[in-house]
Amino acid sequence: MAEFAYNNKVYSSTKTLSFKANYGQDSRIGFEVRKKGKYERAEKFVVKIKKVQEEAKVVLGKVQEKIKKYTNRKRGKVDKYKVEDLVILSTKNLRYQMIGRRTEKLTKRFVDLYKVKKIVLANIVELKLPSTIKIHSVVNISRIYRYIGQVEGQRKKQLTSVIIEGEKE
Repeated sequence: MAEFAYNNKVYSSTKTLSFKANYGQDSRIGFEVRKKGKYERAEKFVVKIKKVQEEAKVVLGKVQEKIKKYTNRKRGKVDKYKVEDLVILSTKNLRYQMIGRRTEKLTKRFVDLYKVKKIVLANIVELKLPSTIKIHSVVNISRIYRYIGQVEGQRKKQLTSVIIEGEKE
């Protein structure tokens, strides 16, 4: 009895019965079902099940659309990057910059300019990083920002030191 149960189980790896996988045919139960004639009740049952399945498919399609609508509501537009675009890398999840620093508060928010070497997927890019940075060159676009250079003719003003009661600050 145990062997029969074992041989008549559909396994997820093979998607078939183990007996059929070994011998190429279904195992015999010992009594065979009559295959002659029509069974009206069985045919009605099959029609009823198909109708229920079609209704469930329609309802699930509506639910999928509703879930998609509410999920995409919070998603923003994604920048499309091209090869050779200049980007700055966020230090939000990088720990290498923390060496020698007292607090995260005083670290830079972004690391230098880098070029996009390759577009791996719509949301993943590979950067041209120097060998001194010990991180993987493939990053998610949530960690990079497009570099916007200065406007032509714009000058950086050098801030002068403030003098308070004879002391420089």
